[in-house]
Amino acid sequence: MPLIFRRAIEADLPAIIAMLADDELGRQREDTSVSVADCYRDAFKVISADKNQYLAVAEQEETVIGTLQLTFLPGLSHQGQWRGQIESVRISSAARGGGIGRQFLEWAIATCKEHGCSIIQLNSDKSRSDAIRFYESLGFAASHEGFKLKV
Repeated sequence: MPLIFRRAIEADLPAIIAMLADDELGRQREDTSVSVADCYRDAFKVISADKNQYLAVAEQEETVIGTLQLTFLPGLSHQGQWRGQIESVRISSAARGGGIGRQFLEWAIATCKEHGCSIIQLNSDKSRSDAIRFYESLGFAASHEGFKLKV
């Protein structure tokens, strides 16, 4: 069954939010109490209006089965080269294990390269050991220690 990778539209939000909430960490931080909370619609509008943001979905047989967000970051380091940041990678639990995640990440990497990125980076919660192994299998290296401050 062919996969389609495309820019998300607002109608995709219920499926995206469901995937974000479909694990132990996601259940703690996502709001699935209503179809689509206003905070998600507001964030979607900001993301959609920013040329350096690309909220993507993977679709198979007209069903959204994956999502990720690409952010293209300009910078001065590395002689002014761009970075691609990959965030919020999710594949629906029903579609996992069939290579869809690998195809989606390969598409994301190619999209970052097309945008002129020379470095592609991502973060994964340390508790997501399967995801970490998956990213390593794609060539990503845990080269830096990441920090977050929730305010």
